[in-house]
Amino acid sequence: MTSKSPFLRKVRQHLRLNQYSYQTEKAYLYWIKDYIRFHRYEHPQNLSDNDVVNYLSYLANNRNVAVNTQKQALNAIAYLYKNIIGNSLGQLHGITKSKKPFRLPTIFTREEIITIFQQLSGEAKLVTSLLYGSGLRISEVLRLRVKDIDLQTYSLIVRSSKGNKDRTTIISKHSVALISKQLDIILAYYKTNKLKNDWNGVHLPKALGKKYPNAYFEWGWQFLFPSATNPPDLLDGTRRGFHRHPRTFGKALNKAIKLARITKHASSHAFRHSFATHLLEDGYDIRTVQELLGHKNVETTQIYTHVMNKGANAVKSPLDNL
Repeated sequence: MTSKSPFLRKVRQHLRLNQYSYQTEKAYLYWIKDYIRFHRYEHPQNLSDNDVVNYLSYLANNRNVAVNTQKQALNAIAYLYKNIIGNSLGQLHGITKSKKPFRLPTIFTREEIITIFQQLSGEAKLVTSLLYGSGLRISEVLRLRVKDIDLQTYSLIVRSSKGNKDRTTIISKHSVALISKQLDIILAYYKTNKLKNDWNGVHLPKALGKKYPNAYFEWGWQFLFPSATNPPDLLDGTRRGFHRHPRTFGKALNKAIKLARITKHASSHAFRHSFATHLLEDGYDIRTVQELLGHKNVETTQIYTHVMNKGANAVKSPLDNL
């Protein structure tokens, strides 16, 4: 079954009409196609709850997927049956659940952070300052719009983040000058675009453009890191401005980490981990850190206490007492 299938087109259309994100759309379509392939292209309406159980158990037993991956597959299939088939899933008994391995996050030391920043410049330096200085995910950084930033109060709003929730977090004073410079650059870019007859404005979240058509062209809705390309709008196909792709900065960060001679296996997310760990080391309350990170449960934030209690600043080796 290909993406040209009328059935999958129906699923995609339903997701877009209900304003799901593009990433969710891609993930749900992948799992729905995989589910159908697993059952040798039998139509889902002819399959039972037990067939769903068998598929989800197969993911855990044969493909060793992570627990969150198995949950995402279940969410996709549940969406399919409830909204497309019109027959919600019942109680699913006997699913072999994926085991969640306990892994400590990669944390940079403060000295390593300094060394990495010395290798960065331009947009990459600003992005990193928001990853580490504000504790953002890379997707959250790139989705920032002009109106989300308040340099007067050193704060910013993260819109529709994980769990589709908004949150407020801090801006480092170090980031203010970098943000101000970036705002000047994109303001010039914005003024140039406004003079073009074929400029259709910027992508807006969900169906906001239908309610406020002028918002496409307003300064406040412009992305802090605009892309040079104008991809088609998922709802009406009109090409509009969008934000930069994560890979653009991923390459720059990987290069900076190598130049800093850091051998840790780390991605952009390590800066967010370091933000949380260093705040806790500085004595900030775990609930405060939880809110800044946007974690639903404090248990998720507590993983950073495991990192704090390791290494040179914690337990002394008995060898040091000899």
